[in-house]
Amino acid sequence: MKKKQMKSILDNRPKLAKQVAEVAEVAGYLWQKGWAERNGGNITVNITDVVDDEIRHLKPISDCISLGRTFPNLKGTYFFCKGTNKRMRDLARWPMENGSVIRITDDCSHYEIIADNPVKPTSELASHLSMHNYLIGKGSNYKAALHTHPIDLVAMTHNPEFLKKDVLTNLLWSMIPETRAFCPRGLGIIPYKMPSSFELADATIKELADYDVVMWEKHGVSAVGENIMEAFDMVDTLSKSAQIYLTAKAMGFEPEGTSQEQMKELQVAFNLPG
Repeated sequence: MKKKQMKSILDNRPKLAKQVAEVAEVAGYLWQKGWAERNGGNITVNITDVVDDEIRHLKPISDCISLGRTFPNLKGTYFFCKGTNKRMRDLARWPMENGSVIRITDDCSHYEIIADNPVKPTSELASHLSMHNYLIGKGSNYKAALHTHPIDLVAMTHNPEFLKKDVLTNLLWSMIPETRAFCPRGLGIIPYKMPSSFELADATIKELADYDVVMWEKHGVSAVGENIMEAFDMVDTLSKSAQIYLTAKAMGFEPEGTSQEQMKELQVAFNLPG
């Protein structure tokens, strides 16, 4: 009797394999930076554009699971998701054992896992799919959503002064010119809400109207981008600015920061949004 070969949905699909490899690479960075303790953090990537007819006809390997809400823009879409209770350090090494590919059903209110293993997606699926649904609805080409726990940025949300609109944005922009250039829409702030809740999901998509990166007070950061590396890079840049600020404070002085006039010059020079 012929031995059954273990197949992966990634086999002979270089474009899909590349996207999953990028997720694994970012997962490794998150762990190395200390932003992904235990099973902390989540990643989802909309892979619909690299899904072929064979994948579309794959039978589910899980039950049809309710999303608890209808996402009208996600009909027939496909996502690679980090698994719930899975560690980023393991996702980095074995992405298809610690993540899965899901398909949103035609009623837009359920999903089913189609590959490679029946690994249930992230507990923050409500927030992630809300973001993807919003992005598709506005015609955005963003396909990746990242949630992680940067130590410095989370620490700053414990100061009520920093929770006021755009206070952190302007502070972090002022620490180094690259932050103004590479995070031109700044940092949105969401007051503390229950993790994994639709209340948090709704607050997140509301902030995405003005920002690509949002802080969940005393919890973490969510970012969206054209790909997972872009989403990571924005958070990494903001974190660098936070480290500069906190290092200056630890040295015993308040950092001067670039002035509003200097930041305006950057905005004009690099054609950045206001």
